[in-house]
Amino acid sequence: DPTFMTQEFSYQPVFDFFKNLPDGAIVKYATDNWQDTHWGAGWSWGDYTEYYMAERSPFPIYGNMMSLYRQGESIKTIPSFFERDVKFAPGAEAKNAIINRRLDDNTFTITKGNEPFEKSEMPFVTDGFSTTLSLLPDTLHKALDFVPVQGNLPAISNPVMIYSQPTDAMLKPLMHRSDNFYAEQSLMMVSQKLLGVMNDRKIIQHILQTDFKDLPQRPSWADGSGLSRYNLFTPQDIVAILQKMKDEFGMPRIQTIFETGGEGTIRNYYKEEKGFIYAKTGTLNGVVAFSGFLTTKKGKHLIFSTLVNNHNASTTDVRKAVEKFLRTIRNDY
Repeated sequence: DPTFMTQEFSYQPVFDFFKNLPDGAIVKYATDNWQDTHWGAGWSWGDYTEYYMAERSPFPIYGNMMSLYRQGESIKTIPSFFERDVKFAPGAEAKNAIINRRLDDNTFTITKGNEPFEKSEMPFVTDGFSTTLSLLPDTLHKALDFVPVQGNLPAISNPVMIYSQPTDAMLKPLMHRSDNFYAEQSLMMVSQKLLGVMNDRKIIQHILQTDFKDLPQRPSWADGSGLSRYNLFTPQDIVAILQKMKDEFGMPRIQTIFETGGEGTIRNYYKEEKGFIYAKTGTLNGVVAFSGFLTTKKGKHLIFSTLVNNHNASTTDVRKAVEKFLRTIRNDY
């Protein structure tokens, strides 16, 4: 669940469950169902400190991100657990402070800049369950005895499943800010639900053989977010998937999740088409995608997918060209 202990969601039933346990309560957790890595295949390792590359994990907490901010002359962190791991490094001062983290551990280094440091955020190393298990006592202000169990958890009668957020309450911010972490963890939750394990390769293969078996072209699919360069979907495939979504979920639900003109990642685009376009962007270096639903001025309902590859222009210029193209279709078709 990527929403556990994120500031975005005040409703935290799993936290409340832990909080209501007595001190020293034994909490058994399974480990064998986590069968994946913290990064997806084909991710750019050089971006490991960027906000859009939070690590995947079996039990996320705080969005697997830590925040640093100035409080007077001190540097504070959220969660506060990481304050002990923040160091200051000497060096030639640039205009702004530079925040770094070691690749494999949670040691954070700040090189001061000429401008006062205000705030920053960065993914932390999850190390499977380990970091979450370290953070929970600090967050709960109580000690619980977490005991790993290999294989399946012991069977209990009348087990109770604790659900956190309504699905669409998580999907909407995922779409509106293009949240890679929410997308990755969603794929893991689907894998756990359908296959009993969290494994992107297995769940992707399962979906390709079932829900997506009739796509026009068989895609190359590597992760949940699209961070991987190994992902190769044709526009025809995207249109087919959007058609499946429309048929299964209906447009009223889609319109509550997708962004329209002037919102989210298209907040600077399609303002004239607000309420008539519901779509999603996709961006990598040299790649700009935009796919969704469009209602023309003649009342025609269209599903579209545009994909611009290997360009050297600015992303803004490409998006404006696509906007002009789609506006022409809306006006004339």
